[in-house]
Amino acid sequence: APESLMQALEDLDYLAALDNDGNLSEFGIIMSEFPLDPQLSKSLLASCEFECVDEMLTIAAMVTAPSCFLPAAPGTEEMALSCWHRFSHPAGDHCTLINVFNAFKAATAHPTHPGNSEKWCRDYFLSCSALSMAGTIRAELVEIMKRIELPISEPDFGSEENLLSIKKALLSGYFMHIARDVDGSGNYLMLTHKQVAQLHPSSSYYNSRRIPEWVLFHEFSISQDNSIRVVSEISPHLFAELVPQYYFSNLPPSESKDILQEVINHLAPASATKEEQK
Repeated sequence: APESLMQALEDLDYLAALDNDGNLSEFGIIMSEFPLDPQLSKSLLASCEFECVDEMLTIAAMVTAPSCFLPAAPGTEEMALSCWHRFSHPAGDHCTLINVFNAFKAATAHPTHPGNSEKWCRDYFLSCSALSMAGTIRAELVEIMKRIELPISEPDFGSEENLLSIKKALLSGYFMHIARDVDGSGNYLMLTHKQVAQLHPSSSYYNSRRIPEWVLFHEFSISQDNSIRVVSEISPHLFAELVPQYYFSNLPPSESKDILQEVINHLAPASATKEEQK
């Protein structure tokens, strides 16, 4: 549909993938080398700047492959949630996916007997085929990075600096996927429109005692009870620091936008000083 085409072009423009004539920019040409959604390509390239490439490669592979969380059979839901909780990371679902992938690789690397990885996945209610596919996708992305001579930083997962870098890389591509809990009970209103969504049951925040106010999400699904999937907490200050101003100015009016505008106004003097230093 023409509306969908215009929206797609607008999104690419926000991601700096187009030039003033509507052709691919130099940055857009590099983005197009990756068989990924544009937002994910942008985040992966941003990870080169923030030196968290190793971790972002894993996230890109895990969200591109089918979900690794198997639907629990009736009567085993609590057991499945308990197993998945072992991989939960306080920073959110993107880092939780890194934990799952790293644990799977460790189980595969040291098999006690043939088929150990399949048994390990069954024990944790995880899909062995999805995790194997994520491994294949990740290896392909590494090859593309090497072919176009992009730097791959050393793994540093777990440090505070690394976690902040991951969120910055994610926000560089997914600043259009931001939602705010408007009533403290997990009803997330998305910045782009007035749609309200809840956390997907596979989220590490689901049924958690601490529900984050501001989140970045990978995707929104109307078919699955208006849920947002693969969610990580972000701070309004981090969003204000990385969001393109021309995208922010086009957002519809809302209480969330007013809150963010105050943050941006507060950051403005510091940003001006940084520009002068550059």
